[in-house]
Order: sequence, then C-alpha cells, then structure tokens
Amino acid sequence: MSMQIDCNLSKKKVISQRGQYRKGGVGRLCWDYRDNQVIFNIEEGMKKIIDIGCGEGITLEKLIKKFPDRDIKGIDCAKENVEICKGYGLPATQGTVYELNIKDDSVDCCIFTEVIEHLEYPQKALKEIHRILRKDGLLLLLFPNDFIFKIARLLTFKFKEAFYEPRHLRQWTPWTIRHLLNEVGFKIIKQKSIPFYFWMVSLHHLVLARKKQ
Repeated sequence: MSMQIDCNLSKKKVISQRGQYRKGGVGRLCWDYRDNQVIFNIEEGMKKIIDIGCGEGITLEKLIKKFPDRDIKGIDCAKENVEICKGYGLPATQGTVYELNIKDDSVDCCIFTEVIEHLEYPQKALKEIHRILRKDGLLLLLFPNDFIFKIARLLTFKFKEAFYEPRHLRQWTPWTIRHLLNEVGFKIIKQKSIPFYFWMVSLHHLVLARKKQ
C-alpha cells in the first residue's frame, strides 16, 4: 500500500502561496499572525528545527531570519515547492513525512503547519515525527478551520480562494487531534484556537506537544 502524498502540483490548479502573500491585505496579516503564534513557542535551547511541509518557504524564511544561528531545514513532498525554496536560498529538500531521511531522536522541534488535513495516513506521519524528535522534543502542529476560512474569504470578496479546492481529506478538531497525539505517544502541553478563544469561530488551532518517550 502506497503512503505517498499526491504532490504532482504541475497537473493541478494550485494557488501560489507567495503570490497570495505578496498581495498583502488581510490574508497576509492572518498568515503573519499565524506564523508568529507558532514561532513564539520555539524555545531557546532548540537548535535543530525542521519545518515539515514547508511549501514555498514563507514560514521557513521567517524562522531562519529569527534564528540565524540554528540548524533549520524545510522538507516538502512537492518538487515544485522545493525548487521555489531553493530559488530564495532556503535549505529545503524533497521528502515525504511518512519516511523522513532523519536520524532517530535527533530533532529538537518539528513544525507541522497546515499539513495533517492533507494526509491519508495521519497516524503514520505523527509516528515518524515522534521517531525523529529527541525525548521532550517539541511538536508545533497547526490546522485550519475550513468552514470559517470559507466564510472569511466570502466576506472579504476573495471568491477564487473561497471556492478553491484545497484537497483536505479531513476536518480536524481540537478534540480529535488530542486523541490522536496521545495515542501516538505525545504529551499535550498547550492547545489554542486562533485568533479567537473558541474553535467554532477561529481560523486555526495550534497544538504544542512533547515526545513522551
């Protein structure tokens, strides 16, 4: 059974991340707010950081600017995204979250933003992240609230984005993700819906979890 993610972007209608980001406005403000919420939780002693599913490298670029003295790398399954990252001088490699070419217990922090909703085998992916994290290593996992995103885009007249098919296989919730992370061997440190307290009206949900063993 194949556990590869379908990453052939050239045959799909894909909205460019950097193109959308360059437009500025509310979309860029939301992206920056989301990234700031994630990056804020990276601890001082975390020297090796992996951005899994780094896309076109917007968050990866911010990480390197924020922590220039740390070992930070991006991984994405799409060749096109990796080429874009390299065009910006970013250290990204092509790979799948199901089979990371990284040693056991060698990573301090894994960033996993807006990826899990695309996965057919999320448990397999989280087990692989668990494998590469050192004991007490930190997972920063974030997923979107698809319904609220669609409403927000309609209200801001972003009709193309509102009706764009993002290829999400599942809508995660704070409760379903907590159950899965506990099952795989993570200890939940913090959960936070953003930008509002209640998940039902928020755009994203952020989870901080440590490897228990």
